[in-house]
Amino acid sequence: MTRNRGRESNPGSSAPPPSRLRAGDLAYVGSTGLRARPMRAVLSALGVAIGIAAMVAVVGISTSSRERLDSQLAELGTNLLTVTVAEPTGAVAPLPLPSDASARVERIAGVTGATATADLSDVHVYRNPLVDEGRTGGLTVTASELDLLSVVGAELRSGQWFNPATAALPTTVLGATAAERLGVREVGGLVWLDGRNTTVLGILEPVPLAAELDIAALVGMPVAAAEYDYAGNPTRVYERSEDDAVIAVRELLPPSVQPPEPADVVVSRPSDALTARAAVDEVFTGMLLALGSISLLVGGIGVANTMIISVLERRREIGLRRAIGATRRHIRLQFLTEAVLLSAMGGVAGAGLGAAVTAAIAAGSGWVPVIPAWIVVGGVLATIGIGAVAGLYPAVRAARTPPSVALSS
Repeated sequence: MTRNRGRESNPGSSAPPPSRLRAGDLAYVGSTGLRARPMRAVLSALGVAIGIAAMVAVVGISTSSRERLDSQLAELGTNLLTVTVAEPTGAVAPLPLPSDASARVERIAGVTGATATADLSDVHVYRNPLVDEGRTGGLTVTASELDLLSVVGAELRSGQWFNPATAALPTTVLGATAAERLGVREVGGLVWLDGRNTTVLGILEPVPLAAELDIAALVGMPVAAAEYDYAGNPTRVYERSEDDAVIAVRELLPPSVQPPEPADVVVSRPSDALTARAAVDEVFTGMLLALGSISLLVGGIGVANTMIISVLERRREIGLRRAIGATRRHIRLQFLTEAVLLSAMGGVAGAGLGAAVTAAIAAGSGWVPVIPAWIVVGGVLATIGIGAVAGLYPAVRAARTPPSVALSS
């Protein structure tokens, strides 16, 4: 009790409260060096900014050009697969595709659309009934489902496509080559199809993804079943899927279409353009990672160099602050804050400069400028992190300098 009363009667014997540095004061003190030497700060931040600008610009330009490349590759059918019956290899003929093959395909996860066509081998088309039956011109008559155009990416040159009503009537839509060989240039005329006059409903543009449609006179599935003895088994199924699901969908197509005999089903391999697309993505990714790493390393070295020089030049300031009560922690935080502010200045300026360069080059090349938000935000945050790491050693070195040595230097 006596000891406790002694302490109460002598308040001066208690330890002083720990010194604290408020956030506002820390920001002010940390920016003192930058404000005292603005030209050096600008030049140091510029070194960081150039590295970040280069990284942002390369990512933005690469992303913009890749977006253009992806749209061009998409036109080549990177996600279009075709399902057909395998060629006979023995005495047992392969099973035909089931009548609901396209519906089965559409149930696979990742598939965005599927449609079926059937070549009517015993049905031919001629310009008029006076043409010799042996002169077929290499043309085929093909029954089609209504959603063929959207799945294969075909377009009409003139006229219209089938609807539920016209698909059940004696009408036809001619492929580009078929219309040329038949001498048909306008819709609404007649051609001789399976011994009867048939109205030309439309004419297609060439279909790069399904060249067999160019030489076909297309008819609706209902009229094919009613008038041309179509048994209901399609010749081929066209399938579209999401780009990242092409490989997985390709593996599931045979067992989904023909569960008893998957080997009887042949699926076209993914387009070479899909392989090219994957290769381009891999090259871009590797290049960007390498460039980003080098840029951040160069920026970090610049910040570390600037901070070390700053510590050496400001030893008297450090000694004076220590002498009037600043702790080692205060000194560390001061120089660490200065390094972070310097890096942040360079990171923000570099991100803005890189975005401007990307927009200018994309506009000059006729691309749509694409600047991923992650590279802008990530570039600034990475720069701040690298600056903090780079400024850590100079900050610790400054904090360990004894006041007497700092003041006498």
